[in-house]
Amino acid sequence: MRQKLVRVVGGVALASALVMGASACSGGSGGGSGSDSKCGLKIAFFGALTGDAANLGINIKNGAKLAIEEYNEKHSDCKVDLVEKDSQGDEKQAAGLAREVVKDKKIIGVVGPAFSGETEAATPIFEEAKLPIISPSATRTSLGSKGWKVFHRGLGNDDSQGPAAAAYIKNTLKAQKVFVIDDQSAYGAGLADNVKTALGAQKVGDDKVERNVTKDFNPVITKIKSTGAEAVFYGGYYQEAGLLVKQMRAAGVTATLVAADGVKDPAYIETAGKAAAEGTVLTCPCAPASEAKGNFAENYKKKWGQEAGTYSDIAYDAAGIFLKGIDGGNTTTAKMQEFVTGVTFEGIANTYKFTDKGELDSQYLKIWAYKVAGGEIKADQEIKTQ
Repeated sequence: MRQKLVRVVGGVALASALVMGASACSGGSGGGSGSDSKCGLKIAFFGALTGDAANLGINIKNGAKLAIEEYNEKHSDCKVDLVEKDSQGDEKQAAGLAREVVKDKKIIGVVGPAFSGETEAATPIFEEAKLPIISPSATRTSLGSKGWKVFHRGLGNDDSQGPAAAAYIKNTLKAQKVFVIDDQSAYGAGLADNVKTALGAQKVGDDKVERNVTKDFNPVITKIKSTGAEAVFYGGYYQEAGLLVKQMRAAGVTATLVAADGVKDPAYIETAGKAAAEGTVLTCPCAPASEAKGNFAENYKKKWGQEAGTYSDIAYDAAGIFLKGIDGGNTTTAKMQEFVTGVTFEGIANTYKFTDKGELDSQYLKIWAYKVAGGEIKADQEIKTQ
């Protein structure tokens, strides 16, 4: 679906916004949240900074923070602040944190929520407050069918990632027997369902575990053995995936583990051990951060002392959209919502244009496969499903 209102945002990535001179800071009150002034406005990050899924959240926060700090270097007399909200990846905390966010009338937009479960819990509150959000990472398909006007996501949903993972299993791995597991989270279950549908008769078994609870995977591994599966798809996050593959290898199961973006983190290899993790295939609705335009990869490493992680670049772009909106005088939530809904933004990771459901326009969808090789997660190939 196409938007009726399209604004083409010039310049590759955020650079066009950063090179503009500081705008005059006029006072006065605007309607709704925010004000007529570009100064003193805030962007919120919403996601896990502590807990088992913290690495993914920190990747996202650091990407958004880098964009804001670079913007502020060029707008030293009229800065934008980043407000960090640590959800711990727990959807039970999400509603309370969302209420804290909407109370701060200087917050003009939210980068996040990071995970699907917390997005589902928090977005009704953002919707009521008419506060626009851009998630760089929440992929559950149903999020786009809630009728939320403020919801946007800067990547493909599980309707694109699930079939792509299945296509890789079929066409690249050539696996005829596949066992599917999910962690019963909003993210993991939805993704696994998409994979099962796409696999069809090649799915020879399935089972469920429980995120943050299951530590002993041997009952599941016994079932995997009984099916003779050549590949195992896991819908969930890196901590349990690491334990699963470690125990699979200890039990003599050589089936290739395939997982998705929730596992694409070096902590997966740390948990599994290099030998057990070797050969794992990880899909992601994201291109390698090393392919980001401009000096993003170099600047990120210089700032944070490590390589950009999963969704760091998309978070940079999400913050960049809000910053460009502020630069253009969209200083109330109502104006920012209109801006984001109609924007076409050329970022460092992708081009962003949203449908009326907040989904990334299909022409900009990207799904990549990554492999664990030599103790590192390395780009393998872009997955084509058509």
